[in-house]
Amino acid sequence: MSDSNIKILWVDDEIEHLRAHILFLKEKGYNVETATNGQDALSMVETSFYDLIFLDENMPGLSGLETLNHLKEMRSEIPVIMITKSEEEDIMDQAIGNKIADYLIKPVNPRQILLSIKKNLDTKELVTKTTTSGYQSQFGQIALKINDSFTHKDWVEVYKRLVYWELELEQGDGAMDEVLRMQKAEANQSFTRFIKNNYLDWLAGEDAPLLSHQLVKQSVLPLLEQKKKVFFIVIDNFRYDQWEVLKKVISADYLIEDDNPYFSILPTATQYARNSIFSGLLPSQIKEMFPQFWVDDDQEEGKNMYESELLGTLFDRFRKKVNYSYHKISDSAGGKNLLDNLHELMNNDLNAVVFNFVDMLSHARTEVKMIKELARDEAAYRSLTQSWYNHSPLHELLQRLKSEDVTIVLTTDHGTTRVQNAVKVIGDRNVNTNLRYKQGKNLNYKAKEVFEIKDPKKAFLPRPNVSSSYIFACNNDFFAYPNNYNYYVSYYRDTFQHGGVSLEEMIIPCVTLKGRN
Repeated sequence: MSDSNIKILWVDDEIEHLRAHILFLKEKGYNVETATNGQDALSMVETSFYDLIFLDENMPGLSGLETLNHLKEMRSEIPVIMITKSEEEDIMDQAIGNKIADYLIKPVNPRQILLSIKKNLDTKELVTKTTTSGYQSQFGQIALKINDSFTHKDWVEVYKRLVYWELELEQGDGAMDEVLRMQKAEANQSFTRFIKNNYLDWLAGEDAPLLSHQLVKQSVLPLLEQKKKVFFIVIDNFRYDQWEVLKKVISADYLIEDDNPYFSILPTATQYARNSIFSGLLPSQIKEMFPQFWVDDDQEEGKNMYESELLGTLFDRFRKKVNYSYHKISDSAGGKNLLDNLHELMNNDLNAVVFNFVDMLSHARTEVKMIKELARDEAAYRSLTQSWYNHSPLHELLQRLKSEDVTIVLTTDHGTTRVQNAVKVIGDRNVNTNLRYKQGKNLNYKAKEVFEIKDPKKAFLPRPNVSSSYIFACNNDFFAYPNNYNYYVSYYRDTFQHGGVSLEEMIIPCVTLKGRN
């Protein structure tokens, strides 16, 4: 990145005294913006991208350290250089421990500033210490938030905080990992109760979050109405924590204009959630209105063969004339073909692209011992996802699109959760094989262990038989049959599965990207 592309935010309540320094940086080709207080700085970071921030430690209102904490929660990828009048060791340790890139003591000279921009400090030890301390201080607040979460917005905030600390703590020595796992388990138990109490009301239109079948209407159609060219990219089986990891890479080239997670419908499985995304309908509505495009669980045919056609029905219902294409990328050959034809695709109003790798990774981890070793836990799973992205057709696609006049909506159909606890269920031979939800007649189970929907009509789910019902595994549970139970449990425990009720499966990323060039 050349100096002329680097955008700096300088935050100081005495900014008028720094004009000479700012002019010096501008003469060096840097793009410098200023703020006189922490609150204004946070607002600017929320709406604009910065490569680096100079932050005064001693400011009225929000102090420099308080502003730093908020900045790291909002945009942890942006390096911050703290400028202070104080030489007290404790203040320096706090600042460095909060992962500043550097600190300078006033008065500073232009050469110090320039050098500080160009270097980075190795602060791993202090980062570990301060991160652990930070989570310890936040633990009680998060616990209270879990207990006091009564709306879907509350739960998005809880999950974001948990993901934030999970990513922060994985850089440390692991001392607090077990505590965080326990808190996530507690959060998922409370979230399950919340879903049981509210999910059917959402489908009836009561105080509902954005759901799968509303995604295109809310996130894509408004862009098309503004005459923007849109790439709608769906990464199958993509969790919010995986997005947070990729965001640090993608934000180097793209301004993130919108980053609001939405909720997957149940079952959180590709057949249901992704068909709902492309059709703008709930599953039973698809089957009723377009039976030729719906495949039941017990049928052998592929369950997502008609997504392009379903997208066409959505535009027809809304009376929108949209010139669009649809592509499903499952291997490098498919990615190469997409990229080879990119010039032609730029003539379309909308290009929908589904990337299947993360879903394939999840299944391969279950079936291939080597992959399971490579993705042994959530941190390794995220790392493997990032490694794929760095060498993937998706990465090359985004590199090619960053200089084009297009808007990208990047999302997924559902997430996945690592299962641990087997729950027994009995059903006939026609019951579906998914480990996180079961659909069939005469299912036998313990009601308190599942989220049961005895009347699929209320959940807008297809009902192949009069006595068909649905049950969903919750938290980190998975369904197992009594036959050959021990082998079955041993094989599937500690695998990543989807279809049920958990924060990881239901609260999923949807972001809008615009190239910075």
